[in-house]
Amino acid sequence: MARDYAGRCPVSPVRNTWLVAAAAILLAAQGIRAQKVRVEEEVEAYPTESVDLRCQFIDGGGRTKLTQVSWIWEPIDGQRDNIAVYHPIYGQSFPNLSFKDRVVFLHNSLENPSIRISNLRMSDAGRYTCEYATYPSGNEQGTTTLIMLAKPKNSANVVTVQAGSKSVVVAQCEAADGKPAATIKWLASVGGNHSTSTTNGPDGTVTVRSEYRLVPTPADNGREVTCMVDQRTQERTWVHNVKLSVEYPPSVSIEGYDNNWYVGRSDAVLLCLANANPVPTTVTWTAASGSLPDTVMVEGNKLMVRKVDDAVNTTFICEVKNKHGASRHQITTSVIEEERKVTPGPSTGAVIGGILGSLVFIATIIGIILFIRRCQDNAEGPPKHKPPPPVKAGSSTEMLNKPSEPPTATETAPLSPGEVYYEPTGREPVTNLDDETTGALNGGAPPVLGDAAKYDNINELKDHSAEGHHGNDLDSSNHEPPASNISRGESFVSPAMFV
Repeated sequence: MARDYAGRCPVSPVRNTWLVAAAAILLAAQGIRAQKVRVEEEVEAYPTESVDLRCQFIDGGGRTKLTQVSWIWEPIDGQRDNIAVYHPIYGQSFPNLSFKDRVVFLHNSLENPSIRISNLRMSDAGRYTCEYATYPSGNEQGTTTLIMLAKPKNSANVVTVQAGSKSVVVAQCEAADGKPAATIKWLASVGGNHSTSTTNGPDGTVTVRSEYRLVPTPADNGREVTCMVDQRTQERTWVHNVKLSVEYPPSVSIEGYDNNWYVGRSDAVLLCLANANPVPTTVTWTAASGSLPDTVMVEGNKLMVRKVDDAVNTTFICEVKNKHGASRHQITTSVIEEERKVTPGPSTGAVIGGILGSLVFIATIIGIILFIRRCQDNAEGPPKHKPPPPVKAGSSTEMLNKPSEPPTATETAPLSPGEVYYEPTGREPVTNLDDETTGALNGGAPPVLGDAAKYDNINELKDHSAEGHHGNDLDSSNHEPPASNISRGESFVSPAMFV
């Protein structure tokens, strides 16, 4: 029958989900009610310090009878040791000798059997269980994990090496006896690399070591590399700078000779300079000709000539030694008869002033050239005065009716722009109008003639032609009929202008 019901009324997936959630909540509530021993889940502490492990029994109904409470230490899985026991009749007991005199109960009570562990050791890390013997529910317990932390002992040091062609350790950095393990990083401007190793201690601490390696050269001596250590217990990153120590044999040079050792000079000095690590132990001056001249005196790396003469016309040799080797350098001095007069060169300020003055002069010349060109461009531009208004061609009919006469001296003169000259043969007038004059007379635009003005000029031309034909003043063959189409350029004729 149950099968028939299940077949007739299947449970939906949504309903299944709600049922599972309700069951989980119910189990959690029961677990909360069942958890009667209240403890801290995790506690951190440091060596040589003290730590309190709290425990409290919670009995809502008050029906549970407490018989005894015990603290059980589990340093590793599978090992359980009683370190403290309290019985209301028999009192306190501390069965573990390693915790003897280091563990005490804070309250002489079964309901609150918290303990304090003093003078902590790294080996005290582990799980601590507060376990009650009760009636009628049986044993009830809660567990606290004690995490022991240790600040690392940080250090960094340099390793003195000799310059060579192989990669060697030049610096070391260490974070010893820390928990948890530290992290070491290097910051360096030299081209090297590092390697890191860890060592576990018997008490759970970890020692981290890092070595910085490179192929050392004399130029690396004195350069810095930086060790940086990070660890959980540190408030900030530990930083330490290390100066590299690279030893190498000496390199020697001689200074002081100025090619002006003249006879009688008394302040001639040569200096033997050596670059070496460690510092050179000996500096020796010799001459290529054998022993040093009598006029020469040596003080350490300094060779002084009391009075220049032909005896110092030789080669001086300086030899420097340290524990890694020896090196020498030589210089040949030439004695001259008279002192060379050295002409001092211009000072730096004078050179800079000359350069700035030259730049200012060049800028001035360029500005003048640009100003002249600009003035020329303005002079060649269009006129800035207002041109005269245009005059219609119809106002020149009197000149068209004028009888033909031989040209006068004035008429044969070169025409000015805008001037009209009439041929005696009756042909059309010749007007000296260029593009610029025409445009200027009409305000810069082609002349415009109205339609009425066009037809008036045509009629006047026809009447003038007829009168000439009847009066027989001119041969009709020399007259051409006026053009029926008048171009826009002939619409206006400016009056002649004589200058």
